Amino acid sequence: MAAEIQPKPLTRKPILLQRVEGSQEVVNMAVIVPKEEGVISVSEDRTVRVWLKRDSGQYWPSIYHMMPSPCSCMSFNPETRRLSIGLDNGTISEFILSEDYNKMTPVKNYQAHQSRVTMILFVLELEWVLSTGQDKQFAWHCSESGQRLGGYRTGAVASGLQFDVETRHVFIGDHSGQVTILKLEQENCTLVTTFRGHTGGVTALCWDPVQRVLFSGSSDHSVIMWDIGRRKGTAIELQGHNDKIQALSYAQHTRQLISCGSDGGIVIWNMDVERQETPEWLDSDSCQKCDQPFFWNFKQMWDSRKIGLRQHHCRKCGKAVCGKCSSKRSSIPLMGFEFEVRVCDSCHEAITDEERAPTATFHDSKHNIVHVHFDATRGWLLTSGTDKVIKLWDMTPVVS
Repeated sequence: MAAEIQPKPLTRKPILLQRVEGSQEVVNMAVIVPKEEGVISVSEDRTVRVWLKRDSGQYWPSIYHMMPSPCSCMSFNPETRRLSIGLDNGTISEFILSEDYNKMTPVKNYQAHQSRVTMILFVLELEWVLSTGQDKQFAWHCSESGQRLGGYRTGAVASGLQFDVETRHVFIGDHSGQVTILKLEQENCTLVTTFRGHTGGVTALCWDPVQRVLFSGSSDHSVIMWDIGRRKGTAIELQGHNDKIQALSYAQHTRQLISCGSDGGIVIWNMDVERQETPEWLDSDSCQKCDQPFFWNFKQMWDSRKIGLRQHHCRKCGKAVCGKCSSKRSSIPLMGFEFEVRVCDSCHEAITDEERAPTATFHDSKHNIVHVHFDATRGWLLTSGTDKVIKLWDMTPVVS
């Protein structure tokens, strides 16, 4: 009797809609044009391009504009069609795009920084332009007058910038791994607090104004969710990349976080689950399971006539343990460990299959990502990579 062939379960994954090619250098930032089949990109090759989909199905530039310096970042406001572009020479240049996206009209230039602009945010409600630069300065300008309203010097170069309109709090992540929160007024700012949880520099920030949660990505390959709103100091760690995090985006309607990394990975995190904080690692001179001395504990080694052992830590309980008492590995998704990590033997036995159920899905973009933009209305994701290619993805199979 022939064996019955079982159909393979369908794997839900992003659908590649389009590849947009033509830039001579890396596209540092790009956005999907809302309600249009178009993309705006700025590149290290000094070009600003507006790509519109033609009848052939391909994207071709309707605007090709050369800037005086490499374009490092941008901010686009769809309501006003205002395009703010940060340059390598520290200038911010503003343009207004025509309704048909075939023309861009210069508005003004700000000499905002002494060196490369790293991030820009245009805040329509306050008519402010916020920016950070490699000169370690955060600045904000009036978009109507062009006047500089104020500034703040950070301890390291900033690489992440987010703003909460309701409270006027600005979040700045920098290369030292620190996140700084400032309260902005019309012409001054107040330091609210600073905090750090990464072992590497902060490379991306994402703010959810509804849940009042801040996400930070880092060169240490991790994402941390900071619960700002409830003021309990909760920090949830998410481990799902093999290289530095390059960009974060949050889908509020489904409570899913999208993280993208230099490894080309696109990870979709389900944030609508009750997650747990990782424990603090405990200090001990001997294994907290079998009491064997660690190699620096000379007195106990001498008294017990035993060779000292190397110290490890259980990722579930935080106890200091030897290799023999922590020989097992397990994923702990609710603690953010989607990959298997070291746990002590007793914790391994206590972790249930239900607790090992994944809370994230993993997808390969097949290029090293430098920037992403998510259009929540259509469920489209834009990724730009070191291969100078922009890719458009339909994320509705996985973000839903």
